[in-house]
Amino acid sequence: MHRRPRWHLYSFPGPNLVTDQDSLSPPRAPLDDPQATPAMRQYLDAKRRYRDALVFFRMGDFYEMFYEDALVGSRALDLTLTSRSKDTAGGAIPMCGVPYHAVDAYLARLIKKGFRVAICDQVEDPRKAKGLVRREVVRLVSPGTFTESSYLDAREPAFIMAVVTSSSPPTSAAVGRGQDSPSIGVALMDLSTGEFSTSEFDGPSAAAALADELLVLRPREILLPSDLDRAWLLPDAASAGITFTQAEPWTFELEFARRRLLDQLRAGGLEGFGLADHPHASRAAGALVHHLRETQRVDLAHVRAVTFRRPSDCLLLDPVTLKHLEVLQSLDGQHAASLIGVLDRTVTAMGGRLVRAWLLKPLLSVDRVRDRLDTVEEFGFRATDRGRLRDLLSAVHDVERLVSRAVLGQAGPRDLVALRLSLAAIRSIRSLLAPFEAPLVRSLVAALDDHGALRDQLARTLIDQPPALAREGGFIRDGVDQEIDSLRNISRSGRHVIAELETRERERTGISSLKVRYNRVFGHYIEVSKSNLHAVPRDYHRKQTIAGGERF
Repeated sequence: MHRRPRWHLYSFPGPNLVTDQDSLSPPRAPLDDPQATPAMRQYLDAKRRYRDALVFFRMGDFYEMFYEDALVGSRALDLTLTSRSKDTAGGAIPMCGVPYHAVDAYLARLIKKGFRVAICDQVEDPRKAKGLVRREVVRLVSPGTFTESSYLDAREPAFIMAVVTSSSPPTSAAVGRGQDSPSIGVALMDLSTGEFSTSEFDGPSAAAALADELLVLRPREILLPSDLDRAWLLPDAASAGITFTQAEPWTFELEFARRRLLDQLRAGGLEGFGLADHPHASRAAGALVHHLRETQRVDLAHVRAVTFRRPSDCLLLDPVTLKHLEVLQSLDGQHAASLIGVLDRTVTAMGGRLVRAWLLKPLLSVDRVRDRLDTVEEFGFRATDRGRLRDLLSAVHDVERLVSRAVLGQAGPRDLVALRLSLAAIRSIRSLLAPFEAPLVRSLVAALDDHGALRDQLARTLIDQPPALAREGGFIRDGVDQEIDSLRNISRSGRHVIAELETRERERTGISSLKVRYNRVFGHYIEVSKSNLHAVPRDYHRKQTIAGGERF
């Protein structure tokens, strides 16, 4: 176990930081310190690139924080503050850390308080590294990108929004003369499900429409170009608890954003997504994709489509209307007495999120409303089938978020087993719904894919009841991998394997006195007496010479 020294303790008796050196100003990281140790230089390089985030720096079994990050992190997480030797000026370097195996719980606490965290991890095997282990920032965690299931509400989306305007905000005099306001482009993504949409607001009411959008959809984070006047565009967003992130303005330039968007969508043009004539929505969408790919260091393979939301598609409900109609919560703040609390009888998290989206954006298209009503009518007459369908759906886990966690490299063995069980239910659901005649049901059934090859591979590879974490091991079935089976056999019957090895090597070399032994310095080794050294095969590698012979 990695142990951290407790040489220098800090305390927080009041609003000011007080140390045993009576210093009232927190020591800041010397980002350009040429005399820092090699490991500390790695940390300082990461901090230089992520100055507005807490840097979690992997050292052994802990993610450590240093300098001002340690002071802030220890207070936010109620951690013991220690120190790491001395800096070049002779002062102690504040330090605190969290165990790497429990990092998600600490990240959730920091994200709820509005912090960003840069995860600086070891990117090579410490046992094979020559010299200092290489470390890099592998992920930037923020309120809009944290997808841990224990942090998210299963029945609510977790949006990150990007906003850009066509020009600088108008002056009050210009507005008074009736001059046009800038167009506003908006992109919205739920990284935990892959839902991706865009929209544009034009005219004098554009800013008000955006404000209503924020209050209705409540994104967890908003991405803005650093030169955008946030106070004019989003005056009330900060008070609503929304986190802001600034990006370089060039990432919102149309040509760059368009290229990034096309690359993400694997498309040759934006016409099929309804974005050909909406440059500002395209700018916001491309900048958001760029930001997420850069901070998450993954391809976002679960995001391969984007929709353009037009005001004519749905009835626009402003926050005041939603409040007085008690759509999401009653006037006294209760969920159960609200409209969604009464209507939502779904048995899956995905269904709950869909019902919520439908209530926030009611349909305006008569044809689509009729399709839904025809479906409701048929289910109303088929009470037995409706009950059977609910039973089948109760075995379906949150597939959208399971797939996203797998794509982002955050899925554990139990997540993959839950995905297999969910896919296994699709065939029965499809068979049950095959006799239905409602057009909407038939189109949905036709689109259902149980991904049989993936389901079978998961069934062949993973045991039925695996551990929660991959590092606990034991989740691969016997017979899947020959090397794993061999190592597992050794772990289960080590003494027997060593005895077999000793017998086999005696027969191969003809050395009847050959022994396989073990010590803490060399591990397992083969010992041969001096009189038999002439019979040692060439593939033996000498480890140590002893009085009576050699060890290999």
